[in-house]
Amino acid sequence: MGRYQCHLLCRWFFTQSLCSVIVQQRKTIDYSAKQNLLSYATESSLDHLGYMTDTPRLEAQSALTTFEFRLSTVLTGAYTIPAGTQITTGNNVIFQTDVLTEIPPGSLSGTVSGHALVPGVSGNGFLPGQINALITPLPYVASVSNLTESNSGADQEDDDNYAERIQLSPEKLSTAGPEDSYKYWTRTANQNIKDVNVYTPAAGTVEIRCLLKNGDIPSDELLEQIGNVLSATNIRPFTDHVIPKKPDKVDYDISIKYWISTDDKSRATLIQSEVNKALEEYKLWQRSVMGRDINPDEIISRFKNAGAKRLEITSPVFTVISEIQAARERNIECTYEGLEDG
Repeated sequence: MGRYQCHLLCRWFFTQSLCSVIVQQRKTIDYSAKQNLLSYATESSLDHLGYMTDTPRLEAQSALTTFEFRLSTVLTGAYTIPAGTQITTGNNVIFQTDVLTEIPPGSLSGTVSGHALVPGVSGNGFLPGQINALITPLPYVASVSNLTESNSGADQEDDDNYAERIQLSPEKLSTAGPEDSYKYWTRTANQNIKDVNVYTPAAGTVEIRCLLKNGDIPSDELLEQIGNVLSATNIRPFTDHVIPKKPDKVDYDISIKYWISTDDKSRATLIQSEVNKALEEYKLWQRSVMGRDINPDEIISRFKNAGAKRLEITSPVFTVISEIQAARERNIECTYEGLEDG
C-alpha cells in the first residue's frame, strides 16, 4: 500500500471515530431542546415548566381513614380526644387524628378523621379494625380502631399526571366555574386522581365525580378533601353549590369461551397466557374512565391480537355508560375450549 493510500485510510478512520461523537452530541441537543416542551419534559425540566404556570408538583400525601374511640364507661361530662392522638398498626405504621373531637356526655364512642404520620402509599390498605393500638395514653379509652380501610396515600406525583395538570393549569385562572377549572382544582387534591367529570344536574349545582389510579373509586375521606379544595373562595364561584360524589357504578359480568387454531398448537400455552393478560388489560381499560361504553368488540380485538382464533361471548353485551357512570367487572369466567381447525 502506497503512502497516498495510507493517508486516505488514516483520514477515513479519523472520520469514522468522529461519527459516534457527532451522533451523541446531536442526540443530546435533541433531548435538551425537547425538555422545553411539555409533551417531552421529564423530572426537573417538567418541574420548571410547572413553576412557570404556578403549578408545583404534588408532594407525597398521607393515607386517610376514620377512627372510632370507645370509652370504658359512660361519663357525665364531655370527653376530649386531642388532635394528634397517635394510633399504630403494630408494624411501625403510625396514624394520628386530624382534629380535636369530643365524646358527648352519656355516649360511649366518638369518631374522628385521621391520617398516616409518614406520607406515601405505605399507609394504604389497612382494613377496618387493623389500626387499633393506641400510642398516646388516654384515660377511660377502652379501645380504638379504624372504621374504614386506609386509603388515598400517594407518593410524589409522577411525570404523566403532573404534565396533564400543567396542561390544564391555564383554566385555574377563571373563577367563573368553567369545567376545566373544576377538573384542574380537583386533581390538585390528590395525585391518585386520574379522571374527573363535572356534571350540572340543575342551575347552580355542580357535581364532581372522579376515578383514581387503576379505576379505583374515591373514599369518603378523599371526597371530603376534594370538597375542601373546591370550597375555597378564590376557586368556587359564589353561586355554585359544589358536591363531590362517587361515580355511579354499572356492574357487568364476563363470560367468554375461546379457541386456538391447530396451526398455533406449538404456541398454545403462550397464547393462553397472552389471552389472560389481554383480559386483565381490558378490565383495567374498561374501569379507568367514566362514560366508557361496555363494548364486547374491544374484547374480541384484544383476544384476537393475543392469538385466539375464535370467541363466544355470552357477556358482556353492548351497554351505554353515561358520563357520570363507571363500569365495574363482577363475575368473570374465561374458558379455553381447546384447539380448532380452520
